[in-house]
Amino acid sequence: MVAYKRHVDVETISDLTIARLSIYLRCVERLLDIGVETVSSQDLAQRFNLNSAQIRKDLAYFGEFGVRGVGYNVAELRQYVIEILGLDHEHRILIVGAGNLGTALCHYSGFSGDNFLVVGVLDSDPSKIGVATPAGLLVEDAARLAEIAEQRNAEIGVITTPAASAQPVCDQMVSAGLRAILNFAPIQVKASDDVLVKTVDLKIHLEELSFYLSNSEVE
Repeated sequence: MVAYKRHVDVETISDLTIARLSIYLRCVERLLDIGVETVSSQDLAQRFNLNSAQIRKDLAYFGEFGVRGVGYNVAELRQYVIEILGLDHEHRILIVGAGNLGTALCHYSGFSGDNFLVVGVLDSDPSKIGVATPAGLLVEDAARLAEIAEQRNAEIGVITTPAASAQPVCDQMVSAGLRAILNFAPIQVKASDDVLVKTVDLKIHLEELSFYLSNSEVE
């Protein structure tokens, strides 16, 4: 296998491609768990209901992978995808909004592995400050966001506040130097061009399903 191109123009890579890389990572990890050492794109596609041409196209953005007629070394492919996704080092997270969702995310497995670490949970409600979350972190004053972010080398902010507070919190995160923001508030927030913002709104997906159900033919 050939190592991928270390410097990639991120603007040329679509969000869908990155999302598929995350799926490929889970697939190759599953293959390692069951002892598979080599896999072709066709076999990978058949095992996990993927598209073999899409797999090859997505990986081609980052270099040349695999050996023609042989396929991919599963362990090496896993390591390359980990490096492509930046999962070869730890990312530190601050959560603002110590409600049910914010405190639940503290011990969500995706935020508590080798790659992501929640280093603070903040809120502006005095009654919540100092209270321990189920994960054992004490809720801290959101007014100290910039100070805490600097002290703990945080680079990702997670917003779990009500909609009215989301944009001011986003502004605080940007001012504090956080480079990426995951927004769970039911409203779109804006940040400067050098800060990546992703909004997760489950209601939108439910409404998409509702549209599908309402407009599908009834047998």
